[in-house]
Amino acid sequence: MDKLTLYIGNKNYSSWSFRPWIAMTAAGIPFEEVLVPFDFPAGNPRFREFSPTGQVPVLQHGEVRVWQSLAIIEYVAELFPEAGIWPKERAKRAVARAVSMEMLAGFRALRNACPMNIRRPKGKVPLADGVMADVARIETIWRDLRAHSGGPFLFGAFSGADAMFAPVVSRFDVYDLVSAGDTLSYIAAVKAHPAWKKWEQAARSEPWIVEEDEV
Repeated sequence: MDKLTLYIGNKNYSSWSFRPWIAMTAAGIPFEEVLVPFDFPAGNPRFREFSPTGQVPVLQHGEVRVWQSLAIIEYVAELFPEAGIWPKERAKRAVARAVSMEMLAGFRALRNACPMNIRRPKGKVPLADGVMADVARIETIWRDLRAHSGGPFLFGAFSGADAMFAPVVSRFDVYDLVSAGDTLSYIAAVKAHPAWKKWEQAARSEPWIVEEDEV
């Protein structure tokens, strides 16, 4: 099989890069990582060398190029069906994909007010209208799925759905947005995962500062 190469941005800031990276790492899927930092406002012209949209992440597999986080997760799930990226049961897979699509398409108020910034000291910021409604909906998703699966993750074992919500875990924690015990339990479980710790350690050691993401 041709090797997989995942092009990503800064680990401290790039929430969309984080999603396929943690899905593949947690599933034990081998890939080469190529980090191209955001060192220009709103991105980096070098992204055009490998990305049709000028954005990250991008997965290269031989002549196949896949962009967009969820599409990458779906692609590697097909390449490695035994890796368990999605739940085995069809109904659970459907729900996992549904909440992943909801994460992909929604929650703009939260994203805009609280950009991912793993190095940021924990503390609250003024919140625009709609942010706490986004928070409440995400908490409901997490609560309902973990109540059904028994946890510790959304569908029991870590899955692509957890990967899609991984940057939200960071946002909830860093911006001190939540206090419910079951939400904090899920945050703790995700942050304890070895793949999370590996990404976080690298993020904290990065030298780059992106002022537009420093809230």
